[in-house]
Amino acid sequence: MSKILIVEDSKLFGSVLQSEIKSRLNEFTTFWAQDYNEAEKILDEHGNDFFISLLDLNLPDAPNGEIVDLVLDREVPAIVFTGDISEEARDRIWEKNVADYVFKDGEQSIDYIIAMINRLKRNQNIKVLVVDDSIFSRKVISDLLKIHLYTIFEAVDGIEAMKVLLENRDIKMVITDYNMPNMDGFELTKEIRKKFGRDELSIVGLSGEGSGIMSARFIKYGANDFINKPFLQEEFYCRITQAVEMIENVNKIKELSNVDYLTGLVNRRFLFEAGHRLHAASLRKQTTIAIAMLDIDFFKNVNDSYGHDAGDEVLREIAALLKKRFRDTDIVARFGGEEFCILVANMDKKEIFRIFDELREQISQTSVKVKGQVINVTASFGVCTEIQGAMEDMIKQADMLLYQAKENGRNRVMTDLVSRKEASKSLGLIK
Repeated sequence: MSKILIVEDSKLFGSVLQSEIKSRLNEFTTFWAQDYNEAEKILDEHGNDFFISLLDLNLPDAPNGEIVDLVLDREVPAIVFTGDISEEARDRIWEKNVADYVFKDGEQSIDYIIAMINRLKRNQNIKVLVVDDSIFSRKVISDLLKIHLYTIFEAVDGIEAMKVLLENRDIKMVITDYNMPNMDGFELTKEIRKKFGRDELSIVGLSGEGSGIMSARFIKYGANDFINKPFLQEEFYCRITQAVEMIENVNKIKELSNVDYLTGLVNRRFLFEAGHRLHAASLRKQTTIAIAMLDIDFFKNVNDSYGHDAGDEVLREIAALLKKRFRDTDIVARFGGEEFCILVANMDKKEIFRIFDELREQISQTSVKVKGQVINVTASFGVCTEIQGAMEDMIKQADMLLYQAKENGRNRVMTDLVSRKEASKSLGLIK
């Protein structure tokens, strides 16, 4: 479990802060010191094994911010809180290269601290590329980003930057200077936007030749923001955080539009968007693909007997089971109601029936407990293993086989091991 060091002489503020962290950030354990000497003992015992430190700038035995130097010397990032909001105090705090500072004003400041800890936690998984031909400038920017726990890549010009980006396509932000040899910041921005959308990667332009025209051109070419050099450290962090959160918010909206709110599985819309690509790739490469339709047997009886809350819990339980059962490369979607659709690629055809029959058996042995009641359900499957010209045709075939499974007694798997014509005849759909 990650550790947070709190150094605060106010018993009221310290106890409230510690309590809020415990309740809202339960993956962290806290250590609270009320003065410099106590903090030093904790650091001596635990070393630099702290995710973050939360420091009161003025302590009874260290009234001039000595605690910040102590913690930073141990390579522990620091968020400082203080009651002094003067410009002199602010400049003195930022000179120490802290992660942030917070004006101590009760509940609002604690909310900000919690949000900042969450931000730093997410930053550990965010990669940033710094592009500048000046070694000094690259180091200044990279060092600032490291304080906020970003993973840093560097490039000396636009050509090297594009190479780094194509080799590390999970980079989420590029911070680029304008004036560089070989390819300047404008050209780099245009090249990046040819390959990466705004929902994939954020671009922040930098220049010491800052003007309204410079900023406007960066934005027109595809940048998300522009910062004049030299800049205030506080402004830099605000702009960078805003650019990162812009991508996160866009991706969150996209995710919500593709995810079923009840089960957490992808929805029908995502199934058809991603499924068409997977189906087309299988046709092109002549690889195997199978589509299964799964329906929970007598689901209406569950809702009628136990209530819709119980029915929802059954759907969530089945969805969780499906998530565990299949690979990340497979698509598991809630198709509608109590029906699910599963698309698997590059799976040995000889294994497909066994895999789905084992899943059927696992579902039949799963008990769902709701308000003291134990609910058991079964499921029927129709599985199309023969690739066809369109994904929709495979879904229709799987749906027809599912209907056959239900007609033959439910709690079973039907595949297209017989021909489509024979399957249709057995259902009386054709003569």
